[in-house]
Amino acid sequence: MADLDRICDTLLSQRSLILASNRGPVEHYVAPDGRAEARRGSGGIVTALNSLAQTAQFTWIASAMGEGDRLIAGSSQGSSYRSPLPGHKIDLRYVVTPRRVYHKYYNVLCNPLLWFLQHYMWNPPYNPNVDASVHDAWQGGYVPVNQAFARAVVDQAQSNEMPPVVIGHDYHLYLLPEMVRQEIPDALIQHFIHIPWPTPRYWQMIPSYITRQICSSLVCADIVGFQTTQDRQSFLDTVEEFVPGAKVDRNQHSIQREDLTTYVKLYPLSINVGEVQRISNSPRALEHEEKLMSVRGGNTTIVRIDRAEPNKNVVRGFRAFELLLSRHPELKGKINFLAFLVPSRTHIRQYQRYMEEINQLVAKINETFGTEDWQPITTFMENNYTQAIAGMKLYDVLLVNTLMEGMNLVAKEGPVVNTRDGVLVLSETSGAFEQLAEGALPVSPTDVEGTMEALYQAINMDPEERKRRASLLAESVNREDINDWICRQLKDISSLPQLHPQENVID
Repeated sequence: MADLDRICDTLLSQRSLILASNRGPVEHYVAPDGRAEARRGSGGIVTALNSLAQTAQFTWIASAMGEGDRLIAGSSQGSSYRSPLPGHKIDLRYVVTPRRVYHKYYNVLCNPLLWFLQHYMWNPPYNPNVDASVHDAWQGGYVPVNQAFARAVVDQAQSNEMPPVVIGHDYHLYLLPEMVRQEIPDALIQHFIHIPWPTPRYWQMIPSYITRQICSSLVCADIVGFQTTQDRQSFLDTVEEFVPGAKVDRNQHSIQREDLTTYVKLYPLSINVGEVQRISNSPRALEHEEKLMSVRGGNTTIVRIDRAEPNKNVVRGFRAFELLLSRHPELKGKINFLAFLVPSRTHIRQYQRYMEEINQLVAKINETFGTEDWQPITTFMENNYTQAIAGMKLYDVLLVNTLMEGMNLVAKEGPVVNTRDGVLVLSETSGAFEQLAEGALPVSPTDVEGTMEALYQAINMDPEERKRRASLLAESVNREDINDWICRQLKDISSLPQLHPQENVID
């Protein structure tokens, strides 16, 4: 934390920091008496930036997600106000857009189009179908919401003499860098993208004017951040394909367009190690751990923790376990699979069907292989983070066989709380693989046979090798924790050439 304090003091001594994301750090709900009550917001961005919110004074701009947020936004009359949460040093500002506009932005464009595109989640012969509603959602939803965010940033920046530092987050706000640059040319702008960035050929599946506008905006930022080397490479390729006049330097990982240089950097997201370990030793976690110990009954234990989403590849993981029990009958009654699954986006039919498929497969495996005294799979279908952390302490094998994702934090949380020198079986397409490959057993996410073999190898691994791998994983996560993630970004902003005109550019 000392490094974070020092960097914040240096960078923010003259310039204000404005952070923008769709979901904010505080959610308000309307109490029975009509007042808006505050609670900590949900989501990965909020969790990742919690330590920064407790260290630095800055303004966090976010969408008014519900009626409570709208009530607060109305009472503050569009200006910022101090966060009411204990420990927060930040000011909050809400962007209020008409509900119909926000629906087009979020439910038509952001999630069904961009999120699915960037996770390679489409079935191209059948979807997507870009019809008039999608074009309308871009013009009548995505563009105006980004404009509203830009207006809020510009308005907030007027209270400070120096141009601000503006950090935008994720696929919801791709147009923000260009809109802010047009109004505040000397702003220091960074945009961090939490999800994968696909190849140019995949971007060609949506209308080119959308891809071109997204890329043209992002190269108005000083720094664009990604999770993995492949994401960075794909972004450089996409800009070269879609942005006329952009000069891509793959040695410096930079883009030159007119008089602006954009540096494309890697910032693999991590976890707050101390916080995760504190939760794992809390009274509630210890209660859950005791109950889970009785469920596993001293058996070898495989654990997975996921949102029940198609890209988490839960079904193939269970099929690999089914194959393991079929090929190795000696494991029957001696192994347990504990699956902590959080229902997700249950209003979307694709997610409903996937949850149904999960439940049907679990029932089939338990019926085929189970006995009166032993059930191979136990599922916990609830959003109970403390219980999941308790489960992480007990795994002999942690299965993370995700398809495509920006970063998997379960793969990083497990090794720092596990007490059994557990083995991590990790998909090569997970964002965490680049950092954790040396200590993990790699699997291809579609390879059910290979995943089964990796599970069997993990179960039978020599104790010394288990310990060696577990130590490698824990050391890597401890070394590159969430504060390191934040500090690296702020250091790179502090090193931008426009702040040091007589020095060399950042690496």
